[in-house]
Amino acid sequence: MGVIAIVLVLGGLIFFHELGHFLVARMLGIGVKAFALGFGPKLLSFQAGMTEYRLCAVPLGGYVLLAGESPDQEEEPEIPKHLLFNLRPVWQRMCVVAAGPVFNFILAWGIYWALFATQGQMGLAPTIGQVLPESPAVRAGIKPGDSVLTVNGRAITFWEDLTDLVQTSEGTPLTMEIKRGKERVTVSVTPEMRERKNVFGETVRAPMLGIVAAKEIVTLDLSAGQSLKLSAKETWRAIVNMVMALVKMIERVVPADSIGGPILIAQLINREAQEGMVGVLALAAALSANLGFVNLLPIPVLDGGHLVIFSLEAVTRKPLSMRARAAAMRVGIAMLAALMLFATYNDLRRLFK
Repeated sequence: MGVIAIVLVLGGLIFFHELGHFLVARMLGIGVKAFALGFGPKLLSFQAGMTEYRLCAVPLGGYVLLAGESPDQEEEPEIPKHLLFNLRPVWQRMCVVAAGPVFNFILAWGIYWALFATQGQMGLAPTIGQVLPESPAVRAGIKPGDSVLTVNGRAITFWEDLTDLVQTSEGTPLTMEIKRGKERVTVSVTPEMRERKNVFGETVRAPMLGIVAAKEIVTLDLSAGQSLKLSAKETWRAIVNMVMALVKMIERVVPADSIGGPILIAQLINREAQEGMVGVLALAAALSANLGFVNLLPIPVLDGGHLVIFSLEAVTRKPLSMRARAAAMRVGIAMLAALMLFATYNDLRRLFK
């Protein structure tokens, strides 16, 4: 099951990315020479129009080969010029390039929507498992086992709702309605600024009550509209988390040896596959959003690098020289190769540690 899940998730994410390039190119009337599922030697293929559809031996991803992808306009004299990618207006080329990452974001949103629509929203219950000594919660009379119903009149469904309100309170008093056994109790508690570790391991000062959640999971059924809204929010959260992780890595808050590659991703998928498909799909959605973001980084060879080059062309009104493009691509390939080797080294080091 684990191997099948790894192939389907990794292959599916890259395939969907390439599908974005393919569909937008076709929509704009740009010639597509080949659309491949997988890499390596061809196992099966058929021709439809000018496009050869290929099933290749290594089922991890795919690729699209556009007519006139090379800036050398004389490379394919047998293909009509109106089909050549490199002779199209800059905005059309940018649309084709951006379509891959956009399709990854759409896929992430679609998977999250399917999960929320069928499984509902799951999260920690707003039930207090522990009250820390000498904390604002102790002084307010809050006890383990209490369930928070409202804060300042706002209904609390999940523990995250409670922590969000505390974090934005700026230390002002909070009125909490609590269920204690069969009773409802109202307490007033003022968060205190205390030090804690954030998700990146940094020590930060934040408003805190001094309570710890009980390990209870609750599920909230959602309507189709609520699922659409929440899936968009979850997709955006995955992208923001990726951006913040990159920023913290640049700031050296997150160590470089935390970078993972294909081996780590395969391990995560395999671990989720042991628990069931819901976890696999949730991970696939997060990975799809991350893949879309990574491909938008302004590194030559990646989609983001191509978008930067096309943007320069739009501003200067002339294409980048062949020599400059070739140099940029060599730098991009070297950067990606170095990053992949480093990530694989980290994966292997963790594997045999």
